Amino acid sequence: MRECMRAGLLCNDAKIKQIEGRPGVEGDPTEGALIVSAVKFGFNGENEHGTFKRIDELPFESEWQYMATLHELDGSRVVYLKGAVEKILDCCRDSMNASGEIEALDMERIVDSQHKMASNGLRVLAFAHKELPADGELIRHNACMGMTFVGLQGMIDPPREEAKAAIAACQHAGVKVKMITGDHALTAEAIGFRLGLRGGDCVIGDDCPVMTGSEIGELSDRELIDKVRGIPVFARVSPEQKLRLVMALQKNGEVCAMTGDGVNDAPALKQADIGVAMGITGTEVAKDAADMVLTDDNFATIEAAVEEGRGVFANLVKFIAWTLPTNAGEGLVILAAILFGVTLPIIPVQILWINMTTAACLGMMLAFEPKESGIMERPPRDPTKPILDKVILRRVGIVSGLLLVCAFGLFKWELMNGASVEKARTMAVNVFVVIEAFYLFNARSFTRSPFELGLTTNSWVLFGFATMMVLQLFFTYAPVMNRLFATAPVNLLDWVKVIVCGIVVYFIIEFDKKRSSSD
Repeated sequence: MRECMRAGLLCNDAKIKQIEGRPGVEGDPTEGALIVSAVKFGFNGENEHGTFKRIDELPFESEWQYMATLHELDGSRVVYLKGAVEKILDCCRDSMNASGEIEALDMERIVDSQHKMASNGLRVLAFAHKELPADGELIRHNACMGMTFVGLQGMIDPPREEAKAAIAACQHAGVKVKMITGDHALTAEAIGFRLGLRGGDCVIGDDCPVMTGSEIGELSDRELIDKVRGIPVFARVSPEQKLRLVMALQKNGEVCAMTGDGVNDAPALKQADIGVAMGITGTEVAKDAADMVLTDDNFATIEAAVEEGRGVFANLVKFIAWTLPTNAGEGLVILAAILFGVTLPIIPVQILWINMTTAACLGMMLAFEPKESGIMERPPRDPTKPILDKVILRRVGIVSGLLLVCAFGLFKWELMNGASVEKARTMAVNVFVVIEAFYLFNARSFTRSPFELGLTTNSWVLFGFATMMVLQLFFTYAPVMNRLFATAPVNLLDWVKVIVCGIVVYFIIEFDKKRSSSD
């Protein structure tokens, strides 16, 4: 036991330092846990490193799955080995018991102990040592044979409660969460079970298999593509296999986001559609290869980002669905006037007024629309599908057509009743603005009425609506605006006609929402 603790302390690159006024780990958290374990056992880190002076090392590499350090002690040398249990056992010829005596290596008992620890979610590391001649060469991989096994250490990094909730939210939203780790399969399975990871219709720990790196190595690319979708946990995976997994998911048409912190994660981070490096524990190489850095190393932040991204995209689509009818309606009015050879209902400077004021006062308010409830219950959007689906295109067509009928109809009606061209055009402009203002309330949701959303849940819409109406009154009645835009004042009855057009359009779109949701 004592030699196992010493091995964990010496075969280690982490340091315990004061970080922001409190003790913290500089380096790998797992190695930090080994230092804490040794100190609690009774070792003094400075004394041990002073007594066992390190003169060489073999850093951890995924190919070998162990780390080795060479130390000098009273004219002799000793090698300490730390790594995956199966790799360390392959390097050992005997073992040390709790009394410090050398005995035969009982691999079956050691592996059984490992399985018991791993099945409880512990990350298990094995340790070994070996004395070398004082005049020996520096450490090489061939020197890491014929070692003496000195023990196992298990540590647990329990999943955060918010991570479990975030994973459940992601899976509910159709985001497949997969865990790729270098840990033992039993450890990975236990952690995956606690996190509630799912693969297809199965749950990890129930009937979902865990795929190991050795199994991945036996599969062709085609076989891996077929299997990768239904497996939520991959254990004992090498960096090359991480890259293969990302590529296999992409071949299945998935948009793949990959998290990582180590140098060896860089290829997979680079290949992924969205590479996410850890901001606290991540290496600079990983951060450079990634598309973004997760500053708090918290999976819940990723789930929050997915939710926020869905909200932003939804608002963008709402704005597009709101603004297109204005341009289409203006074009249709001009086209109809040309086809019928009549006076233009609106002139270019009035079109400029409509576009500038409605976009700033009305359309921009949709950017402040809060996320709709249930946004994380929607399935992911297929990136190959166009933004403008048939529902949006039908909505744009309906509103554009209604703008044409109302604006052109009121313009002709005013002319037929003896109004001046300026007043008739003022009516047409007001129709465009008022219909766009009422349609803004429709555009807040493609499926729900503004009353279901709550009229005050986006107070900016009400502010924009009021501001637009004030500007339109100024446009209609201010003499300077009449001269600049060739408009004329209208009476109360004229406003009733315009507002009735807006109300009619509002109810037609609400009816279309109900019809669309029932299809």
